[in-house]
Amino acid sequence: MGCGSPPAAQPLPVPPGFPAPRVPADNPVTAAKIELGRYLFYDPRLSGNQTQSCGSCHEQRLAFTDGRAVGLGSTGQPHIRGAMSLANAAYVSSFTWANPTVTQLEKQALVPMFGETPVELGLSGMEDVLLGRLRADASYATRFASAYPEVASPITIDNVVKAIATFERTLISGRSPYDRFASDGDSSALSDSAKRGMALFFGERLECFHCHGGFAFSDAVVDVNTTLDETSYQNNGLYNIGGDGSYPMGNQGIFEFTQKPADKGRFRAPTLRNIAVTAPYMHDGSLATLDDVLDHYARGGHLTADGPNAGDGKDNPNKSLFIRGFALSLDERQDVLEFLRSLTDAEFLGDARFASPFQSP
Repeated sequence: MGCGSPPAAQPLPVPPGFPAPRVPADNPVTAAKIELGRYLFYDPRLSGNQTQSCGSCHEQRLAFTDGRAVGLGSTGQPHIRGAMSLANAAYVSSFTWANPTVTQLEKQALVPMFGETPVELGLSGMEDVLLGRLRADASYATRFASAYPEVASPITIDNVVKAIATFERTLISGRSPYDRFASDGDSSALSDSAKRGMALFFGERLECFHCHGGFAFSDAVVDVNTTLDETSYQNNGLYNIGGDGSYPMGNQGIFEFTQKPADKGRFRAPTLRNIAVTAPYMHDGSLATLDDVLDHYARGGHLTADGPNAGDGKDNPNKSLFIRGFALSLDERQDVLEFLRSLTDAEFLGDARFASPFQSP
């Protein structure tokens, strides 16, 4: 039996040029839920051994990535893919690098909490333990009651993931120098070099914008106006083991789900917002710098000369038609890099609303 009326839902504030994000009807946004979700996101009690939180792998200063090539779970198990940025997660149409079945933040939150392959937060089989930890904390009793006043016993797994998802929906990044130039009309926000780099980025010579376009600089986007949900997965020629399009075993993109040979190496293109602070790059962190990334695309694919992953990604039969290679002068290369750096949103990276509430003032 409920104890009170649910708090009034509130819209998520969005920057100029951004559409309103979708919000599930059964998880409206409220201030109390956002704040509860922020505490849960940063609480290491949400891992089995109480050593990691969601924020351990998604650090604000790194645009909610972790700076590692691949993730490292709470039990010390290395993962096969890197932590993706949570910037603008409210708009993502399919989460993780290559799991087409996870299409809502609420469902995504369950993966790191209870997944076993690989172990992330390591809570599988520990649902009652987790709830016991939260119920034993008087501050959580108050926060859950404020977020879910219509429920007599609000501390449940369902409400935990709904609160975390609500906080994550507030992580909207759209105040970079590029945004001040493109949306505010501030011509001084970008250097001349960045403006030249922008022209190259959005031109047919480099083809970048096909997979990293729109307000989110990604092609896996939904909002309140979207009528057809589609997520594009692309093979960018990072590997070509044996010459048949293969990627390292167990890390072959959506092929792991579809088992279609043409899907080998197809991954979701991540957002390029804040890309300058989210190194290393690619799904497995195999490219250390943005210079390496430019080299990769300029060549039209990565060459692995020897070892178990030997092969020329340039000749990958599954490679996207947009990965054709290009030539850049030294000045043009610097222009493109300058434009990519202009996508860094310093306000977002330092916004106190997104920081851990457990930090000392």
